[in-house]
Amino acid sequence: MKIPLLLAAGQGPLGDVDPIIFLFSLITVGATIWMGFRSARTSKTASDFFVAGRSVSVGWNASAISGEYLSAASFMGIAGMVMANGYDVLWYPVCYACGYLFLLLFIAGPLRRFGAYTIPDFAEGRYDSPLFRKIAVCFVLFIGFVYTLPQMKGAGVTLAYIFPGMPYWGGVLLVGAVITLNVALGGMKGITLVQAFQYWIKMFAISLPVFVLMAVYGFYGTHLGANNGWQFSLKEPNPIVSGVEVARKPLTEKAPKDDKWIAPFGPLTTKAVGAAAAALPVEQRAAYLAEYQKPYSLLYTYSLIIALVCGTAGLPHILVRFYTNPDGGAAKRTTMWVMILIGIFYVFPPIFGVLGRNLMPDLYAATGAKGPDKVVLELPRLLNERIPFLGSILSGITCAGAFAAFMSTFSGLLVSMTGAFAHDIYGRILKPGATAAERMRMFKFGAVFIGGIAILLGTQVEALQINFMVNQAFAIAASSYFPLLFMSVWWRGMTMKGAATGMLGGGLCALLCTGTIILGDIGKIDLVAFWVHHPLLRILVEQPAIWTMPLSLGLMFIVSKATAAQVPSDIRMKMLVLHAPEELGLKQEYIQEHQAGAGH
Repeated sequence: MKIPLLLAAGQGPLGDVDPIIFLFSLITVGATIWMGFRSARTSKTASDFFVAGRSVSVGWNASAISGEYLSAASFMGIAGMVMANGYDVLWYPVCYACGYLFLLLFIAGPLRRFGAYTIPDFAEGRYDSPLFRKIAVCFVLFIGFVYTLPQMKGAGVTLAYIFPGMPYWGGVLLVGAVITLNVALGGMKGITLVQAFQYWIKMFAISLPVFVLMAVYGFYGTHLGANNGWQFSLKEPNPIVSGVEVARKPLTEKAPKDDKWIAPFGPLTTKAVGAAAAALPVEQRAAYLAEYQKPYSLLYTYSLIIALVCGTAGLPHILVRFYTNPDGGAAKRTTMWVMILIGIFYVFPPIFGVLGRNLMPDLYAATGAKGPDKVVLELPRLLNERIPFLGSILSGITCAGAFAAFMSTFSGLLVSMTGAFAHDIYGRILKPGATAAERMRMFKFGAVFIGGIAILLGTQVEALQINFMVNQAFAIAASSYFPLLFMSVWWRGMTMKGAATGMLGGGLCALLCTGTIILGDIGKIDLVAFWVHHPLLRILVEQPAIWTMPLSLGLMFIVSKATAAQVPSDIRMKMLVLHAPEELGLKQEYIQEHQAGAGH
């Protein structure tokens, strides 16, 4: 059952659209916009816009943080990566969840007890340095813009799937505009309810189709066993779909040159790599070999673990969420519940990847918006062959979940970046005497301005893998904000010069590596031949956290020791504020003044 849909501007057909999938997606977007308008009526003060009035309960905040954190990378990217690369990529969901353990143990409680509106607030208050606020604001924007790229990719892929004739950039523009509107209307308070609601949409959308698919096409163990130790030809029938046994060749056997092959779970042997490379066009072989013949693969994995675990504890749009809790104890309980909620969610995307490996091998032959990243959206539609309309219904549900994924994360990123723009850049740097009403107006303007830039950047990254782009944002956060927060909270000997030097040294190196890799992957610069001859350098640039984070920490320690005389004079009081229980009633004067200036 399909319906033709035309572009409003009359530029041509969008293709055949499944009305059921379209309906579910429309309901999700409509509910998001409605809740945004409804919440906007309750957002009246600067505190509402920046920290939701500091009144969000543990349950609501845990659901909202989980909804914000489970982005397109979690909902779509993990399944696509498991499908394409096997279980080597399970470090991604494991480390995404593990990062909250670091937050729980070391950062969440002290950060909330210190107060403030934004992380740059914390940076200035901890070191009594307006200059350091400017440095901290820059990294909020750096991390935020890099992290918006995979959300835009998720939007483009999903809209291109729902409307087969829609260009990738059209989906980016449409979703970006909707989220920008929501954020401009209600700020942090406006999106908190939306993000909490979207977590439960995602949980339902990722779990229900898995159970139905396994009931019809065989359970997880059957699909996993079918992949173990073999490669499947894309030109022959699939045994699980058709029930016809096909020719399966051992890893040591060379593949025909006119065929494409699926890599099995587990490591590839040298002969298997050669066979797979032989099946590719000549111009693609060097890139393939550079990807799979990584002599420093363990180094790559260690760097990935560092980036994901420590990067989670350094993401500004997640950290600012703890300021919405009433106190430090509530912030720690919120973190614990977030670990539980996202841990349950991450059980399901890898199962999609395993099933898609057998049921939809044609996705391997596609790239960009048509490749493995859309397996979560596409796989349920196979059920239409067995049970009419069921596949479309379940695919509509997964599309609704995908919308919830990239919309909730993009809205959180936009609030974080807009808050830094309106509160830190405008309200504390450009116009320190700005009233609460002026900062709120600037927040709305900033949401439109920053949202527009994010949409423009998102149109350029169709060729990049979703989770890869997320990892780049995490590497920057792990090399800048995580060292800053960890050292500032737990070492009284940190000075402003030490913190600034370390943050700039590690963070800018990670940002430079990210820019190099992204420009290379989207074709702006040709690095294929160079990477083939310098595999170690490629690892250190593609996964820089293993050296940029220690660089940041080392610079902070060395420079702080060299400038020990410049430790803030009231450091003992500040450490008490960070670590003493709320019942003692300790409060820093900077925070009291800050709250008064915000209209409290």
